[in-house]
Amino acid sequence: MVLYARDIVEKDFLSLSKNTTILEGAKAMKNLKHGFAIIGTPASPEGIVTEWDIVAKVVAEGRDPSKLILGDVMSTELLYVEAGTGLSSVSQIMTERGVRRLLVKDGNQIIGFITSKTMLARMNEYVDKVSSQISRLQTPWF
Repeated sequence: MVLYARDIVEKDFLSLSKNTTILEGAKAMKNLKHGFAIIGTPASPEGIVTEWDIVAKVVAEGRDPSKLILGDVMSTELLYVEAGTGLSSVSQIMTERGVRRLLVKDGNQIIGFITSKTMLARMNEYVDKVSSQISRLQTPWF
């Protein structure tokens, strides 16, 4: 039993305009309990803004979040995996690139994202399930 990105994708994500102020974006992220926002639309993403972008590029530099827009601090290099990518590949990409989240695409459409937290939880469930199956197979029938 192999798990794929489509099996653990989280489909509830925040999408905002690049003209949204940092302050408005941060409030939306807080209210929806999201650590990032896709800038643009799922069909046409332009970038991503994470909580780290706001801390490092706005707060730490003493910039006014009500006068900056998300487009000023967004990262335009979006990291994707296709929905059919195996979790071992997803894990490898996240580790090699040093990221905590990856967007998941099905064709040209973003269908959701995978976080490192989700990966750990699902991998633990997967290992438990496989271990249980192995134990049942090793149990004598008599």
